[in-house]
Amino acid sequence: MNAIHKKIVDAVMEKARKECSGAVDFVGIYGSVCTGDVHERSDLDLLILINDPKGYALSKAFILDDVGIGYDIYCATWESLTDDANCGHAHISRLMDCEAVYVRDESVTERLESLKNQAREVLGSDKRFEVIAGIREELCKIYGRAFVAETIGQLRGWAAYMITRSLDAVMLWNGVYFKRGVKKTFEELEGLDVPDDFETNVMKIVQAKNFIELGIALGTLFKSVMRFTERRMRKDAPTQESLAGTYEEMFSNWRNKMPEATERGDAFASFMNLASLQYMFEEIRAESAIPKFSVLEEFDATDLAKNANIFDEALEDYRQEYVKLGIEPARYAGVDEFVKAYLK
Repeated sequence: MNAIHKKIVDAVMEKARKECSGAVDFVGIYGSVCTGDVHERSDLDLLILINDPKGYALSKAFILDDVGIGYDIYCATWESLTDDANCGHAHISRLMDCEAVYVRDESVTERLESLKNQAREVLGSDKRFEVIAGIREELCKIYGRAFVAETIGQLRGWAAYMITRSLDAVMLWNGVYFKRGVKKTFEELEGLDVPDDFETNVMKIVQAKNFIELGIALGTLFKSVMRFTERRMRKDAPTQESLAGTYEEMFSNWRNKMPEATERGDAFASFMNLASLQYMFEEIRAESAIPKFSVLEEFDATDLAKNANIFDEALEDYRQEYVKLGIEPARYAGVDEFVKAYLK
């Protein structure tokens, strides 16, 4: 810490003693002061952990005119640190790397260490893929919102949000988090497993000159990150329990609707039934390592009989997954046989 930083920390501690004694559990420093990236205009990143709303009296945003530096002193709660420990984003350095200036008592140290261990568990296990799955859903929503942007400014806003969440997903994929500032982003990515041309695709968004360029660049980044994060280190092998009943459900929901749509010349129903089958395949594949089914690739709005055949062929291919597991589809000669077996 330089002299200014020390005076600010001392002021925070004095104000805490005077105005909200007992409300502060922890005060620590993180960011550039700790990483060695400090320069003459660096601000001060403080973690002020409070246990009572009275502690918010310590919060203050201000500017020092003599040095031209702005500071933002804000307070954090245990709830917000718990969110960090769940690794919903990759900016958790305040939890993981904070250097203590003040600790109320040993229980605070133990609680902080417990949260750090929780974060380490997420980063070091398949739990992080569950977080990434949530980020993937968020990226889809961001991409959708970007499509209805009315100005390039709005589109740039959604693009920045997509970059932020894409960076989170990539870092978490690697089981790491950001420790340094924005200016060091690409340095922190060096040596990690990242999507192809990741930095280039990000910079194309930054450098886009118009709506069309930006839209294309945004789509390229979105698709590359989605493809990258679709990979799983391990997917559960399908089991009888995980697949049982799914073939019958597909048959029940859509099998007879396909020829009906053909007879009526109903291209909409043909499309939506086939799409529903595709969606169910994707749901199953998200959890179990079954082959990829792409029933919409050859959909033809002018040949509905062909679509019905595509459905039947896919259903038969999926039945082979049953065969591999020794599962027999639940079939009965008639309703009486079903009732007898059902009530047995």
